[in-house]
Amino acid sequence: MSRPEDTLPPDLFYNDNESRKYTSSSRIQTVQAEMTYRALELLDLSAPSLILDVGCGSGLSGEILSSTEDSDGGPHTWVGMDISASMLGVALQREVDGDLMLADIGQGVPFRPGSFDAAISISAVQWLCNADSNEVTPQGRLARFFNGLYASLRRGGRAVFQFYPRDEAQRGMISNAAIKAGFGAGILEDDPETKNSKFYLVLTVGAGQQGDVLGVVKGMDNVDVFDTRHKHRDKKNKKAAKGSKAWILHKKQHMESRGKVTKPSSKYTGRRRHGHNF
Repeated sequence: MSRPEDTLPPDLFYNDNESRKYTSSSRIQTVQAEMTYRALELLDLSAPSLILDVGCGSGLSGEILSSTEDSDGGPHTWVGMDISASMLGVALQREVDGDLMLADIGQGVPFRPGSFDAAISISAVQWLCNADSNEVTPQGRLARFFNGLYASLRRGGRAVFQFYPRDEAQRGMISNAAIKAGFGAGILEDDPETKNSKFYLVLTVGAGQQGDVLGVVKGMDNVDVFDTRHKHRDKKNKKAAKGSKAWILHKKQHMESRGKVTKPSSKYTGRRRHGHNF
């Protein structure tokens, strides 16, 4: 069965018919609610907060944010971003409480620095791994999104994104983009090695207890944790010799993270060219 993000861009896939069908499905409503409550548990908000809902769709998750009980730190105020005009149209028809913005998160997060206390996303971030033209790359879209998100969250803020990575490489590409933007990051897997497996990217801004991603998951059961921060720091401290294959690959990766298109690497990348005597 093909993944939705492999068929069409999200603004085309979620047309009027698909948006209504998605929102009215009782199965999707149940699964979406479960994942939203799990994300809220990981956010661990102790007071009403201003939350950015990334890929908010028709507002299924936003409704839960608005209805969170006082005893659970709510109710929360939220702003939703989505690229599908049809999804946002359904949200308006349903008269959700949040403010809505039609925007492509792959172009950045257009809010003032420190605007939000937290961010949440359900089943949206993996769409950034698909480039719809030769002028953009998944790495560039991820970099613009996470850089903008980092700036829009206050220091000590937190974000939790449930997502469905295609494979381990895509999972690493997403988490590495978040780390490069400055986040403390860890990936949690609920119900590992089952058909119900779900991944949550937990991001923190700043240092201290609130900024320690490992503190978020301490004591939780049935969760596998992939913390890539120390590995990234170790790699960063090792400088490759200028002109070497590692140096060239690092430079190309840096260019791609800024949205530029580079030539594909091959086994000849970084090889020294020897002169010929005739």
